[in-house]
Amino acid sequence: MLKAYSRVLEHLMLVGDLIIVVGCWLLAYLARFYLFGPARASNDVPPLAPYLIMILPIVVVWGISFQAFDLYRPRRIGSRLSEVADVAKASSMAALVLVTIMTFLFREYDYSRVVIVYFWLFSIAAVSFARNVFREGMRFARRRGYNLRYGLVVGSGELAQNVIERLRGRPDIGIQVVGVVGDAKEGAGGAPWLGAYADLSAVLAARPVDHVVIALAHEDASRLPGLLDAIGDEPVTIHVVPDLFRFTTLRGGVEEFEGIPFVHLRESPLHGWNAVAKRVFDVVFSAAALVALSPVLALLAAAVRLTSRGPVLYHQDRMGLDGQSFRMLKFRTMTVDAEDASGPVWAQAGDPRRTPIGTFLRRFSLDELPQFVNVLRGEMSVVGPRPERPVFVERFRQTVPGYMLRHKVRSGLTGWAQIHGLRGNTSLEKRIAFDIEYIERWSFWLDLRIIAATVTRVLFDRNAY
Repeated sequence: MLKAYSRVLEHLMLVGDLIIVVGCWLLAYLARFYLFGPARASNDVPPLAPYLIMILPIVVVWGISFQAFDLYRPRRIGSRLSEVADVAKASSMAALVLVTIMTFLFREYDYSRVVIVYFWLFSIAAVSFARNVFREGMRFARRRGYNLRYGLVVGSGELAQNVIERLRGRPDIGIQVVGVVGDAKEGAGGAPWLGAYADLSAVLAARPVDHVVIALAHEDASRLPGLLDAIGDEPVTIHVVPDLFRFTTLRGGVEEFEGIPFVHLRESPLHGWNAVAKRVFDVVFSAAALVALSPVLALLAAAVRLTSRGPVLYHQDRMGLDGQSFRMLKFRTMTVDAEDASGPVWAQAGDPRRTPIGTFLRRFSLDELPQFVNVLRGEMSVVGPRPERPVFVERFRQTVPGYMLRHKVRSGLTGWAQIHGLRGNTSLEKRIAFDIEYIERWSFWLDLRIIAATVTRVLFDRNAY
């Protein structure tokens, strides 16, 4: 009964989508010639009749395209953005086919290209919006116990526990967990234990199950072929949750390459347009900062020169993006021979190597201002994990798990760890945890939040010395 109801719902969705598409075609004609279309050489409005003739090809082409892109498969677990992307791809393909039909089968009439572009944009926006409204309505109904499906989780251990907790925590997707099958002989996440792996076939025969979620622990992966054989031709939807994300660092994900799914265990969010946008922001922000702070920079440079012998700027090797070294700029705050006796060491509270002006500069992080030049060069970013000296990196990577992951992005003048007070001689483990959290959570809003918080942190940070 549920399967038949689902098919009826799919057909109704298709009819609804095609009605919306036809409405978008007529709206595109109206918008082009009556509302806000670009100026035309002639004031004559083309007749509507030829555009009405195109409705039949549009219904056929969009119907086939929507079916070809599998827009009517169940999407209880799918994301909103993935559905919008699928609608956009299906509509774009259909629009190309429509243009081809117009070119070769309706050559006697010159259809407005602006109408076609409007139609393409309207169809993507309207169908996506209508589907989102429909999905929200379905989620509302499922949260109240309607349109439910029954799920069986197969697996033992933490992964199965997490899957059950996630499913139970999302009543809006409408999958009610009836139980768990595994060798643990105990329930998980509030779901009862229904049997061992060997009992899977009998459990499916005895209970109404629509979704089977196989969540095997990594050490039980060899059981998968036998479990699939046990499911056989049962009319259930099968989901496999690989126990790989225990090995993921940064952002993991799945991508298809030539029909083969690739599971990414380690991936930075700062690639593609994200990387371009962040780089543009870095250049604009650092250039504006250097211009605005130029009088302050000149005064600080003069103070360094007048209070101690040696250069104004201090060049120090640091490790940045992809483990590449660069020369980081700072106002010199220590004597020229500061590390001759001690070698490379971190600064300490009350460090005697500091110059008279150096204590003030380091207290308020003013010695870091020349690093805006490093940002302009592309060696650093305004926000990111603070760069460390290569000699310390080699030491830390041997003792701190995940230390090198912070080099998946450009180093920053300030960072997520720094605004939480983790700078200088503080816990490396906590600092790395914050750095990795920043990379995983990266967004422009987070960058702006860190920049804003840095001002307060600079004034009150007790670990700056």
